[in-house]
Amino acid sequence: MASFDTISVIGAGAWGTALANASARAGRAVTLFGRDAAALDAMKQNGENPRLPGIRLDQTIRVTGSLADSAKADILLLVTPAQSLRAAMTALAPHVADGTPVVICAKGIERGTHKFMTGITADVLPQARPAILSGPSFASDVARGLPTAVTLAAAEEKLAIALTHALGSASLRPYHTTDVRGVEIGGAVKNVLAIAAGIAAGKQLGASALAALTTRSFAELMRFGLACGARGETIAGLSGLGDLILTCSSPQSRNFTFGMALGRGETFSPDILSEGQFTAPVLLEIAREKSIEMPVAEAVAHVLNGAITVNEAIEMLLTRPFKAEG
Repeated sequence: MASFDTISVIGAGAWGTALANASARAGRAVTLFGRDAAALDAMKQNGENPRLPGIRLDQTIRVTGSLADSAKADILLLVTPAQSLRAAMTALAPHVADGTPVVICAKGIERGTHKFMTGITADVLPQARPAILSGPSFASDVARGLPTAVTLAAAEEKLAIALTHALGSASLRPYHTTDVRGVEIGGAVKNVLAIAAGIAAGKQLGASALAALTTRSFAELMRFGLACGARGETIAGLSGLGDLILTCSSPQSRNFTFGMALGRGETFSPDILSEGQFTAPVLLEIAREKSIEMPVAEAVAHVLNGAITVNEAIEMLLTRPFKAEG
């Protein structure tokens, strides 16, 4: 099994900072790269990231603004928004050595290309060994060292196992799999479905409605996953059902919070922009291409593009023909 002693986290937002803390707890030498000079200075001086207030950065973590220096680590964790991943990889590409494991920690589908995250890696970082980390996890929980379980996928099983040993600790438990596509799908699709759950909560439709919506959303996630080559057990696992449950039930989820704002009739706020907003139209395009029935995701996409109102979306879902469960 490979020995991975050094880890660089590319992206010093809340999630990147949380993963840096988790990697330090796993006993690795960690470098955290960021582009925001003010935030980097704050972390160096105060030991705290302004994007994750109240949580101390592990003292062993080295903070830097040098991308070339960061790329020298044994493992790279790419922690950028999904729609920014290609640009981040392009900047990183000249500095990445052949065979370096690159663990993608973004959840989404690229607009325009319809590519999942590892597809972007194949385009921009062909010399890397790609992996993806996803699952039910909030940055504040992971940063504090609260118990969290996630899924780590790589096409090479030996690599997936080695990476789980490198990143895992008493507080962060990664489960390995070779079902890369399944893990990618779970992380991307649940963002859209969480917006629907947030709308239901914002409209105060009740706990029964929210439970029903989450369950039917899972059926859509499973249909989409199987149609795109995912394994059923992956969709029913941490990176699918687990992440869906978390993001459909907590205001800590930006997608859920955004949906709540829509349900309350509030205008779009740049403070609660979510990955689900960007993924929804792409998801709908793929679902139509593959003839996958996804009424909840479709309703969200139509609300976001202004084709229907929230009330019309709810009526559309409630007046669908009666059918057998499945």
